[in-house]
Amino acid sequence: RKETVKEFEQFRYNRSVKGIVLRIESPGGGVAAAQEICNEIKRVRESGKPVFASMGSIAASGGYYIAIPCDRIYANPGTITGSIGVIMEMPNVEELLKKVGVYFMVIKSKEHKDIGSPYREMTEEEKKLLKDVIDNVYNQFVDAIVLGRNLNRKDVLQIADGRVLTGEQAKELGLIDDIGDLHDAMFDLAKSLGIRGRPRIIKPRRKRPTLLELLGIKSTIDEYLNSINLEYK
Repeated sequence: RKETVKEFEQFRYNRSVKGIVLRIESPGGGVAAAQEICNEIKRVRESGKPVFASMGSIAASGGYYIAIPCDRIYANPGTITGSIGVIMEMPNVEELLKKVGVYFMVIKSKEHKDIGSPYREMTEEEKKLLKDVIDNVYNQFVDAIVLGRNLNRKDVLQIADGRVLTGEQAKELGLIDDIGDLHDAMFDLAKSLGIRGRPRIIKPRRKRPTLLELLGIKSTIDEYLNSINLEYK
């Protein structure tokens, strides 16, 4: 997230950059992270630079969310997208810990301070509190689509049930603009900017992944440390 936002900010201030194609290859992710990327895309557009989105094999949920504020959205016919919804997953290891004789003592200021704790069953009141949070964030997602894609809220709600869609289906529903690949997005952007011939492409430099990231260990650790995590997934 931070790296992507920083790259957009750099391109926003770089006078040699006339427009941006955002290549999306993502099944989703954290809500706040997606919203921060969207906000930076809006700033780029407000600076006078168009942003086109190009979806790869998958751009679902949070991956679709970050495409919404772009000027145009491209997807392959078989791109997997949609999956409009919010999910919160929390493990419960209470029974497992009992079997091995491990118990946790929790001292808290108020009754909901350890809501979502993996060491105990959630109460019905706590489930309702978290469901209210999910519903609020879900409505933020729907509102973003209604506003960004200029669609009727009722129509969006009919498909905003977590279902996945192909690129072709998404186009029929108005969720994307064009069927096309990265090449199409780049050359259409160049054409809209009045650039003749092959445009000069600047790609952001990505840092090399660490061994933990390559093995998938870092993401597993992060998920454990953030046991309560709202995701567009």
